[in-house]
Amino acid sequence: MYGADESFVKNFDPGDIIVAGTNFGCGSSREHAAITLKAVGAGAVLAESFGRIFFRNAINLGVPVITCSEITKIIAEGDEVEVDIEAGIIKNLTTGATAAAVPMSPYIMNILQSGGIKPMIKAMQETKKSKNR
Repeated sequence: MYGADESFVKNFDPGDIIVAGTNFGCGSSREHAAITLKAVGAGAVLAESFGRIFFRNAINLGVPVITCSEITKIIAEGDEVEVDIEAGIIKNLTTGATAAAVPMSPYIMNILQSGGIKPMIKAMQETKKSKNR
């Protein structure tokens, strides 16, 4: 039986990485789930697959969501993890196991590196304004 982990919030620290199975975020048709992860400072969400709407909401907010079909096979609770988003490599520092993630497009990488789509667009507008002066 699956249930909510009541100790999750107490044990979660900014920068922590969430590891999940298939269809993470399914049923989240609003931004609230992704907003919550952004607010608590999630470093990333690594999952075998994501709900489509959740995936895009998270990217738009600058929360790295990384698809890796092998993630639940190489990471266990409490393991230390290193994620190279650009290279698409996930390494379990506890066991030494590695896995390849689905690569992000340059456009999505730009959104993530900007901290979300709003900051990215704001920076683009500022650049355009300074060029027109």
